[in-house]
Amino acid sequence: MDPDASLAQDGMDAKASLQQPGTAAERTGLMLVEVSNAMTRIYKDVYGRGPTKVRTHFAGPDLLVTSLEDSMTRIERAMADAGEYERLRELRIHFQYLRRDDFIGSVERITGRKVRAFVSGMDSEQDVSSELFYLEPRG
Repeated sequence: MDPDASLAQDGMDAKASLQQPGTAAERTGLMLVEVSNAMTRIYKDVYGRGPTKVRTHFAGPDLLVTSLEDSMTRIERAMADAGEYERLRELRIHFQYLRRDDFIGSVERITGRKVRAFVSGMDSEQDVSSELFYLEPRG
């Protein structure tokens, strides 16, 4: 996957979302879909496959939460089947933070807001991950 193409796509998607007709709520919905798509692209780039279920929502005015399910690779599933949950979680989180700039950059481009903190987590027994983006308050 070409990371530059993904970055360009995020930028185009953000501009397109802002120019769409409809209500502010509808445009926000489009933006949240674009964040979900960007997270899926990053997961595919890092792990070779993306999640099958992704949702992004605001949890208050300045916290963006993306929930991703069914994203483990075959080797990660083998680790889970062997009960290596802690090792799997540590490995996955290590890779998430190696790509921290990609996660943050995508959210900043799409939302037009600065990310002040990024938190990544995973329940390795249930194959559920979350990406939390704490945004700078508006104006």
